[in-house]
Amino acid sequence: MDDAPTLPHVVILGGGFGGLAAARGLAGAPVRITLVDRRNHHLFQPLLYQVATAGLSAPSIAAPLRQILRRQDNVTVLLDEAMDVDLPARRVRFAHETLDYDFLVVATGATHAYFGHDAWARWAPGLKTLDDAFAIRRRVLLAFERAEREDDPAERQAWLNFVVVGGGPTGVELAGTLAEIARHTLPREFRRSNPHSARVVLVEAGPRLLAAFDPSLSTKAQRQLERLGVEVRTGTAVTAIDGVGVCLGDAPMPAYTVLWAAGVAASPLGRQLDAPLDRAGRVRVAADLSLPAHPEVFVIGDLACVERADGSLVPGVAPAAKQMGKHVAQRIRARVDADSTPAPFHYRDQGALATIGRMAAVAQFGRLRLSGPPAWWVWLVAHIYFLIGFRNRLVVLLDWAWAYWTYERSARIVTGADADDVPAVDERPADSP
Repeated sequence: MDDAPTLPHVVILGGGFGGLAAARGLAGAPVRITLVDRRNHHLFQPLLYQVATAGLSAPSIAAPLRQILRRQDNVTVLLDEAMDVDLPARRVRFAHETLDYDFLVVATGATHAYFGHDAWARWAPGLKTLDDAFAIRRRVLLAFERAEREDDPAERQAWLNFVVVGGGPTGVELAGTLAEIARHTLPREFRRSNPHSARVVLVEAGPRLLAAFDPSLSTKAQRQLERLGVEVRTGTAVTAIDGVGVCLGDAPMPAYTVLWAAGVAASPLGRQLDAPLDRAGRVRVAADLSLPAHPEVFVIGDLACVERADGSLVPGVAPAAKQMGKHVAQRIRARVDADSTPAPFHYRDQGALATIGRMAAVAQFGRLRLSGPPAWWVWLVAHIYFLIGFRNRLVVLLDWAWAYWTYERSARIVTGADADDVPAVDERPADSP
C-alpha cells in the first residue's frame, strides 16, 4: 500500500471483543489501522473462570492478536500501553512511542472495583486477565495441598474454606466449579485431609443472585448451587477481608482463600477523555458512541455508558462490545466516505447465560427462560461457537467431554515460585492462629 501514509489513521486502544470487532469491521476499508494492547493476545473472558479453576489451559481461550489479524493488511498490531490522550492534538502517548490519529477507538475495558477498600485486593484477587486466573488457580490448588499437611483441625478447615464475594455470573460460576472440584475431582487423591469437607460460601450483598436475570432464574440458580453444596448468603455484606478470613456482616469466618467477583470499575483512561462519567467511571457517549465534543473519538465496550431507549444501560457483556465495535467501524467507513450523518447505536439483546455446574445453568432470551440441562446445553453450544479459531473450539470441546465423563480437570498444575504464594501464608496478622 504505497499510499498508506496518506490514508486516514485509525488508532484502536484495546484488543478485547470491542476493539477486535472494530478492527475486523474495517477490513478492506481505505484506512490504516494501529491496534494497541498491553497484552499480545485476545482473551475469551466468559471462559476465564475455567482457567482459574483448572478446567482449561490458557491457550484454549486465548489467541495472539497478530495471528487473528494476520490476513488483514491494513492493520498493524503494537504491544504497548496508552498513558495519555491529547484530544485537541489528536495524539496518544504510549509507554514507548506517540501516535497521531484521525479516528480513535477507546476499548480499554474495566478492572476490579473494591468499593473503596482497595487494600482487600491483596487478600481477594479478582478475575479479569490470564495472570489473574493463574494466581487464583495457584491459590485454590495450594489451599488443598496445605490442608493435606495440616494437623490442626481448625487450621485445616480454614484452608478448606473458600469464600466467593459477588453473586453475578462470574461469582456463580466460580462457586459452582469450586464445589464440583472439592466433591468430585479431588476426594480420591488426598489421604490426610478430606476435600469433600470443603466449604464454598457465595456472598452477595443484594437480595438475590444474578440480579440482571429474571427473579425466577435467580431462585433456580440458587437452588442448583445449593444442590452442589454451595452455601449461598444473599443480603450479606462483606465488611472486612484480611489474611485470615472475612467478616460477613459482624460475623468473622476463617478462610485463607477469598475470591472477588463483586464489581468492576471502568479503565482509568476514561477520565482523560473530557466527557462526563457515571458512578463506575464509564464514559457517557453520544448516540453514535462518539464523544459529544470530539466526534472523531469513539468509546466502546465496558468503558462506555450507553443508555437504551427504555432508560436502561447497555450491559457490559461480550455481545454488546462486539456490536459496538461493528457499529463504530461502520461509522468510520461512512466518515471516510464524507457521510457525517449521525447513526445511533442500537443494542440487540442476545440473551444472558450463566453456568453453575454439571448439567446446571440458567438462560434468558427475551421472554424465554431456561434452567437445568436445557440451559446448560445452550450455554455449551454458544460458548463453543463464539470461541476464536477452530483449534480452540475443538480443544475445549474435547476437554469438556473428558471432564464430563471423568470429573478430571486437565490443568491442575501449580506453577510459580514461593514468593508468589498466597499472602496469608506469611503475612497474617500477628494475633492470627
